[in-house]
Amino acid sequence: MARISVIYFSRNGATSKLAHAAISGVESAGCEIHFHEIKGSEIEEGRFVNVKVISEITHSDAVIFASPTYMGGVAAQFKSFADATGDVWSEQRWAGKFAAGITCGTALNGDQSSTLQYLSLFASQHGMLGVGLDTASGHNQRGLNRLGCQLGIVAQSTQNKVDAIDLETSEYLGSRVAALAKRNQI
Repeated sequence: MARISVIYFSRNGATSKLAHAAISGVESAGCEIHFHEIKGSEIEEGRFVNVKVISEITHSDAVIFASPTYMGGVAAQFKSFADATGDVWSEQRWAGKFAAGITCGTALNGDQSSTLQYLSLFASQHGMLGVGLDTASGHNQRGLNRLGCQLGIVAQSTQNKVDAIDLETSEYLGSRVAALAKRNQI
């Protein structure tokens, strides 16, 4: 059975909602799921210190990374996690795994694509295989990919509310990642 990890940081709950929508997509595909929300208590002197989470990811077939966009990039809490993966990177222990990204911000643009580019580059440095959306904005009956970003999930949220289509798109991405991970096991 394919195993998917979802690791995310969420300050106000919007990114958490998107991550949990992706988790629902993974579960609907019949895959094993491991998820973890990065907490401030796991960061010591600026560095993420929960080695169990990094080990769980190492034993997964795919990973979905999620962070809100702050000042044009990932949140510092997510970056502390990313920086703590240096030993995994140097040995390329995540190479060949699928990876996808999710982000949201309060503005319709707000440079969220910069966050997805960072998540994609982070995954690429680990030798991971990036998974984006295979549905173009405005070209599907369900209205998925509302904001038109193929690289991953870009959502817009105000007052901790996430558009239903963005949640549905995130669930779709979770099921897409799971399907690819399952196919890769054959």
